[in-house]
Amino acid sequence: MSVTASPSLALAQPAGPAPVPLEKAALTAVALGLLALLAAAFDADPARARLSMYAALALVSGGTLAWSWQVFGRGPAGVRQHGLWQRASTARGAIAWVTGLVLTGFYVVLYWFPGLLENLIRTLDPFSQALRHKAADQWFLYGTFYTLAVLLMGGRALWKYRHSPYQRIRTASVMFFQLGFAFLLPGLLLAFQQPEYYFSYFWPLKYDYLFPGTVSSLVQNGGLGVFMVFWGGLMSLVATPVLTYFFGKRWYCSWVCGCGGLAETAGDPYRHLSDKSRLAWKWEVRIIYTVLVVIVLLTVLLWVGASGAVPALEATTQPLSKAYGFAIGAVFSGVIGVGFYPLMGSRVWCRFGCPMAAYLGLLQKHFSRFRITTNGAQCISCGNCSNVCEMGIDVKQYAQRGEPIIRASCVGCGMCSTACPRGVLNLENGPREGRYQGSQLIHADSLRILS
Repeated sequence: MSVTASPSLALAQPAGPAPVPLEKAALTAVALGLLALLAAAFDADPARARLSMYAALALVSGGTLAWSWQVFGRGPAGVRQHGLWQRASTARGAIAWVTGLVLTGFYVVLYWFPGLLENLIRTLDPFSQALRHKAADQWFLYGTFYTLAVLLMGGRALWKYRHSPYQRIRTASVMFFQLGFAFLLPGLLLAFQQPEYYFSYFWPLKYDYLFPGTVSSLVQNGGLGVFMVFWGGLMSLVATPVLTYFFGKRWYCSWVCGCGGLAETAGDPYRHLSDKSRLAWKWEVRIIYTVLVVIVLLTVLLWVGASGAVPALEATTQPLSKAYGFAIGAVFSGVIGVGFYPLMGSRVWCRFGCPMAAYLGLLQKHFSRFRITTNGAQCISCGNCSNVCEMGIDVKQYAQRGEPIIRASCVGCGMCSTACPRGVLNLENGPREGRYQGSQLIHADSLRILS
């Protein structure tokens, strides 16, 4: 029986082993690092604050990697889910609530009260000057923390899933794109006095990249700006449908996207918390496609207004774009999308609010070759597959019936296949013919042919 179907039954499962001294030492280092970070935030002396920041980053990084190696790197390889519903950190207990409040509070301060982070921002000035040739700001601080989280928790994932070549390569991919394309490259562009551009984010996720104001600003920067506009349009309107046809939405959501990268690394401990109920799925469909429709209409209206065909429209659409940026770009994707990891799972934003996920999902469900095939005859109904699905898909129900999984929400992370002890689930990019045909039907057809 699935652990997610009945948390009370999970309490009967044996708890994980008690922490060993090395594990405790690593966690102590992380705790000391967080205290040093707090000291840097409130220390008015710049030199002392910078020293505290460097100590914090070293302690948190070293402690996280040491803990990950101790817990996942030394023992036998494989997906271990013991005690998930017994820990206060992963079962919506007190630690989870405190973590959620801290994350939510950080995003609120980052977006609307950045002055409170001034001391932390100034500690990164030397790094920012070296990379971008300009002083640090709140977004450089955020980008540094974000990238560090992906890299450190990516190291954890590499140890945890080292038995799976697919998971190793996929984790390395999101780490590479976050560090290279979403952090270093935009900084280097600023160093060469070029527009700060994120080549791994596309419309409608990075919604303003196809807004007339952004397009006009980029074009004025010369050849590189023109290429950026061309790249954004090509990736959004041409490459995305083509790549999704062949590989499903996983090529982006689980391999490239920074939002997905954070969810798959820092959010991995919370993936089992995603709601698998039909009610949650209904709200998912209502909200995410509404967001997609809104951003498509807003983009069209902005271009109509910019064309001058309807003079009064431009004055109306500008406030609408700001309202969208506040409600969706800040509150939903940041405050809720990450702050609610410990309470609702790691893909809250991807599942309920991301317009790129909705766009890719429509393509995947109706036009793609991608599917997850199942072999119902081999399924033992352990529920591991459903437990690890961060998108709220009750995978076990498909596996029991031997039906292929073709869902718009599936990001192709492959964790269901990785966690299956029987090899029941397989990610495939097969021909569209027979795409919806279950493996049991295929098996029956084979028997008829053999007889």
